[in-house]
Amino acid sequence: MMVLYSGTTCPFSQRCRFVLFEKGMDFEIRDIDLYNKPEDINVMNPYGQVPILVERDLILYESNIINEYIDERFPHPQLMPADPVMRARTRLFLYNFEKELFTHVCVLENRSTSDEKQVETARNAIRDRLSQLAPMLIKNKFMLGEEFSMLDVAMAPLLWRLEHYGIELPKSAAPVQKYAERIFSRPAYIEALTPSEKVMRR
Repeated sequence: MMVLYSGTTCPFSQRCRFVLFEKGMDFEIRDIDLYNKPEDINVMNPYGQVPILVERDLILYESNIINEYIDERFPHPQLMPADPVMRARTRLFLYNFEKELFTHVCVLENRSTSDEKQVETARNAIRDRLSQLAPMLIKNKFMLGEEFSMLDVAMAPLLWRLEHYGIELPKSAAPVQKYAERIFSRPAYIEALTPSEKVMRR
């Protein structure tokens, strides 16, 4: 059985929980206290971070790598495109999201160690980048069109935490908010939320 070591408030762990629930398979989630991590976390992941996926003798870390493995291992419903060109484009999008959005998320997650200027810069960068996605989401139900995919999984934890991070999107980004609600209404999304995540959003 797959075991996911997951932080109850960690956006990257939330991505992996979301995929596991979308697949509707047998797995175990072990909640890790991010401020008091057990020793074996550093043994399994040299960077000392969650999420970590363990299946027999396989140990994986990094949420996008974990999620692609789960998707290939349990192909239904498929979250990465079947077409190699689209799959490569999706990976590039995921890479861009990490560089352009989630580096700023890391600043906001570590607000206690970031100064106010860094926090404000991170908020503005996320707000501006999300606003740029709005035109694409007017006509598309999800990032890749009609089909829910790994791109939507990757974005969901950030969209859920906007209020928690103190980010207010402009009115022009209304399509992004509507898109977020479509993701949040998925049964797997609701199931994957931890009690700590539920209270992040009113």
